[in-house]
Amino acid sequence: MVGLFVSGVILLTISTVLYTGELLSLTSIMALAFVGAAISDHLGYYLGRIFGTSFHSTSFAVKRADQLNKAERFIAKYGAAAIIVGRLMTAVRSLVPALVGVSGIDRIKFTLIDLLACAIWSAGLGLLVIGIESFTS
Repeated sequence: MVGLFVSGVILLTISTVLYTGELLSLTSIMALAFVGAAISDHLGYYLGRIFGTSFHSTSFAVKRADQLNKAERFIAKYGAAAIIVGRLMTAVRSLVPALVGVSGIDRIKFTLIDLLACAIWSAGLGLLVIGIESFTS
């Protein structure tokens, strides 16, 4: 849920600076992004499982009712595929795992689909870093 407070542009900027400054390899950046995304998604998923439907009455959810409604419609429309597509969509990325947890989707199914989603997302980050680096040289 960190994505609700920290923009993806900041992650991309930091990743690009680390790569172009030769502080971290692209492989390391992508691996760290993958691990961070997976941990974050699983934290959100398990919070959703723990709090269940009472999640909607928390002050966090009330403040973000608009985003939650979008994410819920998205999950209802796309089902399990929402985990992959949700990881790639900025507007709902941080909320989809929690709402999937609330929906009660199987833990193993969530983990397998989410790991695939995180791999796709971190590969995309790597491609963006390389693309931005090629424009700055």
